[in-house]
Amino acid sequence: MKFNGLKVARQTRPTRKGRGIAAGRGKTAGRGTKGQGSRKSGGVRPGFEGGQMPLYMRLPKARGFKSHRPKSELVYTGQLNQIKKVAIDTVALFEAGLISSPHNFVKLILRGEITAKKQVKLQAASSSAIAAVEKAGGSFVRVERLRRSAKKTDDKINT
Repeated sequence: MKFNGLKVARQTRPTRKGRGIAAGRGKTAGRGTKGQGSRKSGGVRPGFEGGQMPLYMRLPKARGFKSHRPKSELVYTGQLNQIKKVAIDTVALFEAGLISSPHNFVKLILRGEITAKKQVKLQAASSSAIAAVEKAGGSFVRVERLRRSAKKTDDKINT
């Protein structure tokens, strides 16, 4: 960086509008003549078209938006007795019909009695549900959500 290459902002005082013809911004002070915009508190909100239906209201609207957040599902401690397996994860819950997809975020909640010893491997659980699983002789391990495999595209070679 060179001293002669520095750019210095020119220090200019702000123009005082509406202070006579000689000031350069006198009389109407750049507001035109008459009308709503020339008044002290004048002006219209953004998008206002003088009473005509504004463009943003005339255009059709998109219906809804897709959330990319993974859905979370609840599983209750009483439902774990339905599963015959000792090791319970999202795949086992999906096969038992307790959740809609093995790729969803699943949380274990205390509701109902758990009688069998189970090794639960899920994304989340309430502290009371963990205590109930451990009281029945089982264990709880927090694991990451099962990711979907990337779709494979067939690479066709044009020869």
